[in-house]
Amino acid sequence: MRGIYRNVLEAIGDTPLVQLNRVVGRHDARVYAKLEYMNPGGSVKDRMALHIIEEAERTGALRPGSVIVENTSGNTGVAVAMAAAVKGYRCIFTMPDKMSEEKVRRLRAFGAEVVVTPTAVPAESPDSYYETAKRIARETPNSFMLNQYHNKLNIEAHAASTGPEIWEQTGGNFDVLVGGLGTGGTMSGTAKYIKSQDASVRTVGVDPMGSIYYAQFHTGVPSDPHTYKVEGIGEDMVCGALELEWLDDVMQVNDRECFAMARRLAREEGIFAGGSSGGSVHVAANLARELGRNHTIVVILPDSGAIYLSKFYDDQWMKESGFFEPDNAPRSVADLLRGKSHVVYTAQPADEVGACIVKMKQEGISQMPVVSAGGEPIGMVHEVDLLDAIFEGRASRTDRVEDLMTPLQGVISPDASIESLRGVLAADNVAVVVQHGKVNGIVTKIDLIDYLSHGAA
Repeated sequence: MRGIYRNVLEAIGDTPLVQLNRVVGRHDARVYAKLEYMNPGGSVKDRMALHIIEEAERTGALRPGSVIVENTSGNTGVAVAMAAAVKGYRCIFTMPDKMSEEKVRRLRAFGAEVVVTPTAVPAESPDSYYETAKRIARETPNSFMLNQYHNKLNIEAHAASTGPEIWEQTGGNFDVLVGGLGTGGTMSGTAKYIKSQDASVRTVGVDPMGSIYYAQFHTGVPSDPHTYKVEGIGEDMVCGALELEWLDDVMQVNDRECFAMARRLAREEGIFAGGSSGGSVHVAANLARELGRNHTIVVILPDSGAIYLSKFYDDQWMKESGFFEPDNAPRSVADLLRGKSHVVYTAQPADEVGACIVKMKQEGISQMPVVSAGGEPIGMVHEVDLLDAIFEGRASRTDRVEDLMTPLQGVISPDASIESLRGVLAADNVAVVVQHGKVNGIVTKIDLIDYLSHGAA
């Protein structure tokens, strides 16, 4: 049982892990939700804000009379404003105009000043909320910026608190960690700690369509950003607080998926969470179907639904925004890939057959693309070919993969239609998704069946 705290900041952390029961199927993997909205400031950002502020106090960067300036989508501002109220600092925040009115009012309730800036401008524009915050900091004597988007202490905060909590709560007995990517600090830090304990745990970031991270992870090149409605995840610039090396995959969600799942969480699980939480649970639920029983997924829910009552929890807003209407947009292979993990395990021509067999067994896959030293796909190795060759005495475990690989077939672009994918799968057992000369995913017939049977048809 918790005791009495000297102030509200001591109540940060130690948030519960709760099993989801109705938004995942009874034959699916277990999914545990980390309810970060139960921090006193209402979000996961409490951890990061306190960590950075106390480190700044320790080093002398923040001192009595300082003014804290920060650009925020809302939750960081509240976390900072809460800490500032306890510690006696003045705060000025910049916020894009797409954010809910509740977020602005919350900040002002803590006594903070809020400067609202346009959303639809590039990050480098002097009118963006990033650049506006920098200008205010330059013009304000004795100011301090947390710089949450590029501050490595953002990562350190979660490596020191969120990761260890999840590890202790689960006893280290889980298979996948799922969380949204905003500044990147929450997933980078949490995944960093989890990987230090068990490198085999899969770490999956969640990125909204319109953000740059999905393309950055899978192609090495950020995509051109465009606006989207879900708040708190996604970005239009590369952030220093995101370290992709701690992530095994990045999966994509759209606004409709985020909002629909958040509403389901409230009505079916009694969990009142934000839209970014809905996006992460959408991905976690897809992975739970894919993995099946005897697996466990932990998903981080960053904030509460209380600050979105005028947005996606309002039926009229959902209707006016088109989220209650059928989505009749043409479907592509990329849409299917967004809803499934597409980490691709590959072999190289000089690899030994034995090593290839071990990898296929470990990962539960029946085929692997063979790629050149530069990563270009040049062939495939299938379990049926390995079986035939070894059974007939034509190969041994020490032979090279290139001796058993078959020509690359079933190649398709992520921009191709679902109808084209169906045609490829009619001729081949698998489709190999190739983008910019690299394998971007493997799609099987059961993947297409699963996609069509879960509401995409």
